Amino acid sequence: MPKVFYTQPDGTERAVEGAVGDSVMQTAVRNGVSGVLGQCEGVLSCATCHVFLHERNAEDFPPISEDENEMLDCTAVDRQDTSRLSCQLPLAEGQHVHVTIPKAQL
Repeated sequence: MPKVFYTQPDGTERAVEGAVGDSVMQTAVRNGVSGVLGQCEGVLSCATCHVFLHERNAEDFPPISEDENEMLDCTAVDRQDTSRLSCQLPLAEGQHVHVTIPKAQL
């Protein structure tokens, strides 16, 4: 079973078990993780699930698509090199994913 470690802007961390095939965003929303809104429910039409993906997990996911790249220009907090939309990060069996949630999504 995959596990996602969500680090809040204040440094507190919460580990949540996810389901294979669900996204990092779906896992956060279903488990009430603060700071991941997912207002568009994962259809890549908002940027309210913006996270900073830990560098060690970068190779675990497909590269940023052109659409995701454009949406990342619309985030409330300036994007960084490790910025991703968590709706575009599907979980795989046995995966341990570490993300940091930005200070704001809106």
